[in-house]
Amino acid sequence: MLSRRSFLVSAAALVAARPQLFAETPPSVITVYKDPNCGCCVKWIEHMSKSGFVVTAKDVSNMDEIKQTMHVPAQLQSCHTAIVDKYVIEGHVPADVVKKFLAEKPAALGLAVGGMPMGSPGMEGGGRVDHYNVMVFDRTGKSRVYAKR
Repeated sequence: MLSRRSFLVSAAALVAARPQLFAETPPSVITVYKDPNCGCCVKWIEHMSKSGFVVTAKDVSNMDEIKQTMHVPAQLQSCHTAIVDKYVIEGHVPADVVKKFLAEKPAALGLAVGGMPMGSPGMEGGGRVDHYNVMVFDRTGKSRVYAKR
């Protein structure tokens, strides 16, 4: 029978030999499609970067085409559209909500904050903070509230 001391020594040796077992998950890479003249998109990108995401920004001239290709419902559209893992992130969705969503891996197409609510990430300033919903949506356009802010 293995003594407590022998078990602890063996466990310590395993941890020392296999540190990658306990390493943090690598940061998610997020690609953001945005209008080249949109300042709030740049602020949202900064918010995501500060929250640990690796962000690639792509300036595009036809955002409508991106939104149609990504199946973003018209009522949930905002100024930028992002892709992370296999999900679409539309608009000013907070990074902590994106992280929770990615950890859960739901059967959904993505998350969206429709419009541009004041106080949402990238839309700070002026002291006004709107309450808004983060919606989860599927390929058919069906959506429901995922988080309230």
